[in-house]
Amino acid sequence: MSAGAQSRGLPVPVLSLAALVLVWAVAALLTRDTQLLPAPWQLVVPFRDELLSGALLYHLGMTLWRVGCAFVIAMCIGVALGLAMGRSAGLDRWFDPWLVVFLNLPALVVIVLCYLWIGLTDVAAVLAVSLNKIPFVTSVLREGARALDPGLDAMARVYGMSRRARLRHVVLPQLAPFIAGAARSGVALIWKIVLVVEFLGRSSGVGFQIHMYFQLFDVGMVLVYALSFIAVMLAVEWAVLQPWERRVRRWRNA
Repeated sequence: MSAGAQSRGLPVPVLSLAALVLVWAVAALLTRDTQLLPAPWQLVVPFRDELLSGALLYHLGMTLWRVGCAFVIAMCIGVALGLAMGRSAGLDRWFDPWLVVFLNLPALVVIVLCYLWIGLTDVAAVLAVSLNKIPFVTSVLREGARALDPGLDAMARVYGMSRRARLRHVVLPQLAPFIAGAARSGVALIWKIVLVVEFLGRSSGVGFQIHMYFQLFDVGMVLVYALSFIAVMLAVEWAVLQPWERRVRRWRNA
């Protein structure tokens, strides 16, 4: 079935999503209440109106900006901490309790505390999302650092490679699959937390719009904004993250 679908230009993911839309349409027809669950075709007009007014693009842009900022901060700090903990037993023993605490700290608590301490600002929002993501990246990269081949590191020392050269040509290529995995999982986690952050304390973004239409009990507009952002994140996943992950894992399969 997969080969036949590919030959007709219909990849399996497209067929899978089409089946999901079909299930949604059937559920909407069975519900017979457009306010409770509108059918997919009933969202076309509100989607077009939001798009033409510029509101949809503006709020999507604000959410993507927050996602991007939090992602960069969390990945940079998480990769550095994970590498340090994986390479140093002393640092690992010292920071491991901290890592366990932050991994189990509810995201909602971090968000509320950041808003209470810093205020209802974008700084607090991005910081809250980053703090929720850093422990996950750190734990993944720590395992990656523990899995590094000591033989390659010893060989690099024998050939007199500098610390920077060893990091670039020996350590990072081995860590690349772990970084890619943390990035893929992290993007999915970050954008969900960003929506909660916007829902609770921002005046722009997809989460803010969902909050507003939730108060109006407008299920259709909630779906318009939620599905629009999901579509953007699926595009990022398929066009950027998956090809990158396949590329960085290629050397392991060679």
